[in-house]
Amino acid sequence: MKKLLVSILSIMLVCVMAFGFTACGDNPGGGDTPGGTPPAVDAEGNTIVKIMFHVDKSSTEGQAYQKRLNAFNAAYKDRNIKAQGVFKARSAGASGYETELLNNQLEGTLADIITFDAPNTAAYAKSGLLYDISGLIPASEQEKFYSLNKYNGGLYGLPIQESSAGFFYNKKIFRNAGIDVSAFTAENPWNFAQFKDVCSRLKSFGKIPVDMRIDATKDETAPYLLYPFIYAAGGEFTSTDGYTATGYYNSSATVKGFQFIKDLISAGYTSYAIGPTDFFTEKVGMYLSSGWTIPDLDNKYRDNFASRDDWGLLPYPKDVVAASATGSWSYAITNNHHTDKTAIVELLNWMTSAESSKAITDATGMIPARKDVVTNYAVGSPEYTLLKQLEVSGRERPVTVAYPTFSLTFNQVIAGLGTNEVSSLLNSATNTLQAEMDRLKKLN
Repeated sequence: MKKLLVSILSIMLVCVMAFGFTACGDNPGGGDTPGGTPPAVDAEGNTIVKIMFHVDKSSTEGQAYQKRLNAFNAAYKDRNIKAQGVFKARSAGASGYETELLNNQLEGTLADIITFDAPNTAAYAKSGLLYDISGLIPASEQEKFYSLNKYNGGLYGLPIQESSAGFFYNKKIFRNAGIDVSAFTAENPWNFAQFKDVCSRLKSFGKIPVDMRIDATKDETAPYLLYPFIYAAGGEFTSTDGYTATGYYNSSATVKGFQFIKDLISAGYTSYAIGPTDFFTEKVGMYLSSGWTIPDLDNKYRDNFASRDDWGLLPYPKDVVAASATGSWSYAITNNHHTDKTAIVELLNWMTSAESSKAITDATGMIPARKDVVTNYAVGSPEYTLLKQLEVSGRERPVTVAYPTFSLTFNQVIAGLGTNEVSSLLNSATNTLQAEMDRLKKLN
C-alpha cells in the first residue's frame, strides 16, 4: 500500500517534497517489484531510455547534455538503444522540477534516469523514488568519483559534476583600495576577523563590501552558499543519523556561525538589497558564488572584467576549522519498475564517463566529478582554488531524510537575520525540523 499525506502543492518546496516523500512505493529503497514492465521500444526496434534534466534545453548546460545524448545515440545506433532527453527547467524560486518528479512518481511515469540535487539523496531514496544501483556500478568505477550519493548502505546516484564556491573579487577595486589578499589560499584560508577587516576597508573605500547572497532564500542558493560558515564556527545541523536537530541546529557553536553572517548585515558590509549584477558592474567588491560564475566573468562582462587580471577567487574564511561548500546535481536511475536495466545502465555510464564529465564541466565552469578527468589547472587560478578547496575543506550539507525541511528553515533563518535575534530564529527552526524528523522516523 502506498502511504499518502494530503498536502497542498502550491506552497513552498518543503511541503511539496514532504508530500512526495510519504507517497512511498511498495518497494522503497530500490529494486524491481513483481509485475514490473519492460522498457519502451519504438517502431524501429530501439530500446528507448528517457532521461529528465533540470535545466532548459537552450541553456549552455542544456546544450552540453544534448550533445552528449546525440553522441550516445550515434555510438549505440547499431545496438538499437536510443536516449531521449526531457528538459524541465528548475526556475529560480520555484519547485516546478520537484513537483514534476512527484507527479511522475504518483502517476507511474518517471523517466528512467533523472538529474537531482545531491542533498535530496536520503529523502528521495526513502520515498522509493530512486533505484539502488549498488549492484550495477562496479566498486572500481565508484572509486573514480570524488563523492557518491549514498543512503542507508545503498548507492542511489552518481554526480554530474562537483562543486565548490568562494568569493569572487574585483582586483581593480582591491588594488585601488590598497588591499592585499594574495596570502589567502585554499590551503591557507583567511579567518573570520580578517574577512571582516577587508570588508571594513572596502566600505571605507566607498564600495559595498560583499554580496553574501542573503537575498537568495527562495531556492537552494542561500543554503548551498552559506552553510559552510556554520561548520567553520564548529556548529552542526543534525546528528550523524540525520534524525536529531535539537542540540545541534540550535547549539552555541551554530549560533556563532549564523551570528557571523548577522554581524556582516549589521555592519553594513552586506545587505538584502544588493542587485543581481551589482558585482559585475563594479558596485560590490566581493561576490559569493560557485564555479558557474567563471564562464560569466570570462565571457559576458568583458567591459568591466577584460581579463583575469581584473578578477580573482578567494576561499571561504575559517573560524575554528576550514569548511567549504560542496555537492551538486547528480544522475539517478528511478524506481519506475522497468525490469531490464541494461540499456539504462549503458546511458548512465555514458553520461558519467570521463568524456562526458569534461564536456559538461567545460560548459558550466564546475569541477569534474571524476578524479580521472585531466584538468591541469594553473596554480592560483579560480579553477585550481575550487578544486583544492574541495579536496582540503569541502563538506556536504547535512544528510537527512528531512532535508527539504532543513532547507526551508535555513532560508527562514537567513531571511530573518536582519531584524531578529539569532537564538530565537534557530530555536524556531530546530523545533520545525525536529518535528518533521520525528514524523519521518515513524515511517521506518
